[in-house]
Amino acid sequence: MYTVYVLFSRQFEKIYTGHTANLVKRFHFHNDHGRQKGTSPYRPWEVVYMEHFEDKQLALKREWLLKSGKGRAWIWGRIREEYYRDGYISGEPLR
Repeated sequence: MYTVYVLFSRQFEKIYTGHTANLVKRFHFHNDHGRQKGTSPYRPWEVVYMEHFEDKQLALKREWLLKSGKGRAWIWGRIREEYYRDGYISGEPLR
């Protein structure tokens, strides 16, 4: 099983989208251990959205869509409309 996830740094108003086979381990890496230039300066991160896939290629395609201009616009719209109100994104997935 693969998970496509969106992390949000509320303090810095940043998003990060990725995929993994172990979300818990990857989340801790982003917040505690990693030295990635893209995520470590913006800690702490929260998981605000995720989708699960049986196939890695499907997960990669979904990640690429969410990283596109249309995908980023969808994520930011959900953050403004749902996350700030509810603390998570539950909206209909972007197609």
